[in-house]
Amino acid sequence: MLRAAVLLIALGACATSYGRMETDVVFTRYTPLSRSAEVARRALPPLAYHRMQQALATAKQKLAEQAIDLAAEKFDIYVPSGSPPPGGYGLVVYIAPSSRPTRPLDWRGPLDDHRLIFVSAQNSGNDKNVLDRRVPLALLAYDNVRARFPIDARRVFVMGFSGGSRVAEIVALAYPDIFHGAVLNAGSDPIDGTAGNYKPPVELFRLFQRSRLIYITGEQDLDHLRQDGVSQDSMRSNCVLDLKTELALWLGHHAIDGAGLDRALDALEARHLVDPDELAVCNARVQTQLTAELAKAAAAIARGDRDAARGQLMAIDERFGGLAAPGILELYARLEAPR
Repeated sequence: MLRAAVLLIALGACATSYGRMETDVVFTRYTPLSRSAEVARRALPPLAYHRMQQALATAKQKLAEQAIDLAAEKFDIYVPSGSPPPGGYGLVVYIAPSSRPTRPLDWRGPLDDHRLIFVSAQNSGNDKNVLDRRVPLALLAYDNVRARFPIDARRVFVMGFSGGSRVAEIVALAYPDIFHGAVLNAGSDPIDGTAGNYKPPVELFRLFQRSRLIYITGEQDLDHLRQDGVSQDSMRSNCVLDLKTELALWLGHHAIDGAGLDRALDALEARHLVDPDELAVCNARVQTQLTAELAKAAAAIARGDRDAARGQLMAIDERFGGLAAPGILELYARLEAPR
């Protein structure tokens, strides 16, 4: 009987040892980070952003201050058991591929162990607009959780699965001053503009180069493993070097389970210090490539070949993104100047 009582007490403790899930939470706090103009400034390449501003000015229109009406949105939050750690909780903002609530039961243990709060917006699936909805919802989730709980700013991360992972990569790329790493679960893209991922302004991209990126995909999910390889090659060629690959054993195209999340979080927090000399050499190589491409566009403008120059500037804008400013904007002004 004594053994049975001890066992029942132990089982009861296990049953109540997890933290709490708050569902259908409505937030009220807005942040300048989620302003439509700020999202566009960070996520679009400089020439595309400039031309968008020109088009709006011509039409005498303005972007909405905030694309999201928080009163109409719901979020789910998981808070680990026990007291907050001395430096505050870590935070994972999760972006799902579907619009259903994300409340994974088997992720509670790893989130508890890593002292990470989890937050996810509802109605933010692949059928929703990325820049007008999915990105600002992630930022609003971050800011409202930060206002409610003590958060260690050094341990704020973004994560997603499949199409949500691709958006998580965009968020990590555009907001490296907020998110210091990402878990990309079975969804990733290159950052050369070919898939809609553009480098942010140079000061932000230099921060992103120090972000920790964890790629974790099912070992049987061959198509997404191949895409991970393309993304990683693009990262390295653009001097983003703190990358780690994990395989989710026996999985196809499915979200990772608790064990997979635990390994991904372990890898995320085991940061690799990037060699500053290696980074400097790599950045110099990219700058040389950019300078050569801008020179070609300048030569086309000088000889009056406006169509060639315009095509070259568009290609530079996509490939180099924020790294190309202000040079690309100066050349575009020359191109559009009255003859």
